[in-house]
Amino acid sequence: MAEHPEVAAYPVGLRLAGRRVVVLGAGQVAQRRLPALVAAGADVLLISPSATPSVEAMAEAGEVCWERRRYQDGDLDGAWYALISTDDPAANEAASAEAEARRVWAVRSDDADAASAWTPATGRAAGVTVAVLTGHDPRRSAAVRDAVIEGLRDGSLTAPHHRARAKGVSLVGGGPGDPDLITVRGRRLLAEADVVIADRLGPRDLLDELPPHVEVIDAAKIPYGRFMAQEAINNALVEHAKAGKAVVRLKGGDPFVFGRGMEEVQALAEHGIPCTVVPGISSSISVPAAAGIPVTHRGVAHEFTVVSGHVAPDDPRSLVDWEALARLRGTLVLLMSVENIGAIAGTLIRHGRPADTPVAVVQEGTTAAQRRVDATLATAGERVRSEGIRPPAVIVIGDVVPVGLPFEAP
Repeated sequence: MAEHPEVAAYPVGLRLAGRRVVVLGAGQVAQRRLPALVAAGADVLLISPSATPSVEAMAEAGEVCWERRRYQDGDLDGAWYALISTDDPAANEAASAEAEARRVWAVRSDDADAASAWTPATGRAAGVTVAVLTGHDPRRSAAVRDAVIEGLRDGSLTAPHHRARAKGVSLVGGGPGDPDLITVRGRRLLAEADVVIADRLGPRDLLDELPPHVEVIDAAKIPYGRFMAQEAINNALVEHAKAGKAVVRLKGGDPFVFGRGMEEVQALAEHGIPCTVVPGISSSISVPAAAGIPVTHRGVAHEFTVVSGHVAPDDPRSLVDWEALARLRGTLVLLMSVENIGAIAGTLIRHGRPADTPVAVVQEGTTAAQRRVDATLATAGERVRSEGIRPPAVIVIGDVVPVGLPFEAP
């Protein structure tokens, strides 16, 4: 191949669906590149005597066809594109020469100058594929890509849509409170919204980043009139969606974990309004983790149960079998239970859960105001009262509580 070191590469997007791609070598380079080739629908032939466990798993799953041998002349016959990444320089050189002779675009992991193609640093956000080439400085390529992707994701880098966006509502789980814990998709939809109807437990800091034209509605302050609170929220979603606005319903945690998200989906469906559900990180697992508590741990707990405690155990409206929960040996995670923790703890003890079972109460988990109070079932109610614990708080009950640090029962 003739070398043209001063000539810039010509960027192009290869449509490889159903087309043969040959990958020589199954080490770390192949492990990084194969998922994108598979996602592009390429017909991948992998040739290598051995492979990393991840690459081997892809072959076992049928995502690629793996021939366990070394490169042979003629392996690139019928290929549209080749990735040459073996640990044998002679084989790489021979394969590169075959690619040149057969006019197959080929990438060389060991010698970029000898390749006919380069792999850009790529990423995808907001429906845009970003590919960056900076010649012989791959770290700079990656840095530029990351900067662009981050800008698209957080809305600081925007470009107008020239095609109509899909109508409807996006029901977005905002996570436990830390704005960095919202999903990438959720953050992108926020950046594209015209109207955001937000719960007080959502990641409030993200609302400050929205452009000035975005209408932010506090769900707690929607006038209820003759409607129940949830019905009023449903009506607001329908009204703004029918007006042609891009609407995001931002909820704390996950929309379907005690979030009444399905009620909103059903209300929108009744009016023929499509709804995209974006799952969120539930506080039931993320808040304990942020406080150093694993909800499961080998040899300690093989299950965890998430329970809403907004209704007291002796309330006839309660749907929880507290007696059955008391018999479980695993972890109990209580949400919306601050007011009723004394009654809940007493009920669990009465039905057989040991009174000295460790308890941790984590208030405003994952935020700057996070604090943790430890107790036992016997002391939990009094500790919550004396420490002035207020919602939102997650309560963890079980032997996993002291796993992360020395535990001394107050």
